Amino acid sequence: MSTSPSRRSPLDRLRGHHVGTYGLPALAALLFLVFSLVLPDTFPTVDNISSILSNQSIPAILALGATIPIVTGRFDLSLGYGLGLAHVMTLHLLVDGGWPWPLACLVVILGGAVFGTLNGVVVEFGQIDSFIATLGTGSVLYAFTGWITGGARIVPGANGLPAAFTDLYDSKFLGLPVSAYYVLVLAVALWLLLERLPLGRYMYVIGSNPRAAELVGIPTRRYSVYAFAGSGLVVGFAGVLLAAQQQIGSPSVGLDYLLPAFVGALLGSTAIKPGRVNALGTVAAVAVLAIGLAGIGQLGAQFWAIPLFNGTALLIAVGLAGYSARRRLRAAATGTGTGTGRPPVKPSAAPPTDGPAPQEAP
Repeated sequence: MSTSPSRRSPLDRLRGHHVGTYGLPALAALLFLVFSLVLPDTFPTVDNISSILSNQSIPAILALGATIPIVTGRFDLSLGYGLGLAHVMTLHLLVDGGWPWPLACLVVILGGAVFGTLNGVVVEFGQIDSFIATLGTGSVLYAFTGWITGGARIVPGANGLPAAFTDLYDSKFLGLPVSAYYVLVLAVALWLLLERLPLGRYMYVIGSNPRAAELVGIPTRRYSVYAFAGSGLVVGFAGVLLAAQQQIGSPSVGLDYLLPAFVGALLGSTAIKPGRVNALGTVAAVAVLAIGLAGIGQLGAQFWAIPLFNGTALLIAVGLAGYSARRRLRAAATGTGTGTGRPPVKPSAAPPTDGPAPQEAP
């Protein structure tokens, strides 16, 4: 007689749960250990760790921004174009417009939220697939970026940029780059939003079953627009940091960040909360990618190794994300997702019609 999935031993269920939940953090630790053994003089150093945290902070922030629409089942392919425009617009306002840097940063970040809202309106009320819609709006952003710069770079004058502005990215706190703390704060904020607030729960319901969300009265279009707006807000912030990092405006900057952002978001759906996109899983995925890229870079890999690594990681991420989602659905169907090993309880008979139906506890 074969053993059904619902009758697996508690040890097997616990082992499978831990592997899915903590697999990526464990992989990140393993990669760090391997590269430290291979490159003992350069890899396990404070300077290298600081460099990894600094260089990967913007990709991590962008990956967290990509996570928000994916929760609702949408994809924002305009992220890279939006990052490039936000970066150029920040420097344009500072260098060409002479704006105070706090005002310029605020306008760019809010502008990102406005454009994200427009993305959501186009997708939801225009009834256009998010892939196609955001690819089109992204091209518009790229054209606008070229119009602002005239195809040339924006270079600050002899006095450079305000020191307080560049310190947004270059400064350190407790020995670590301040940009790493931005990632930490944003990840915790998204975790609270998606896992602990009704707004996040509604978004997850929309992403898993839009029709069911509509039947229970959730305004799916409105919350999907919220998701795009939140993503745009994060992209605007990432663009400000990119401007503070590079200090020169280039119209071609931004596109290289798109692929790593989606790799991080999709690969992150296999960890912490396996089977669904989540903020902490995204951070774990970005950590794996960052350590891997730093390691192969120090091993002397050719220039084409980075796009090869990112492309392969994306294929693996999509495959693992699909597998995790199917496994989660099977676990829910057999009752193993509750950790009890028992099949789901059948619903009781319908209540009498002369009184309100009893409400199930959340």
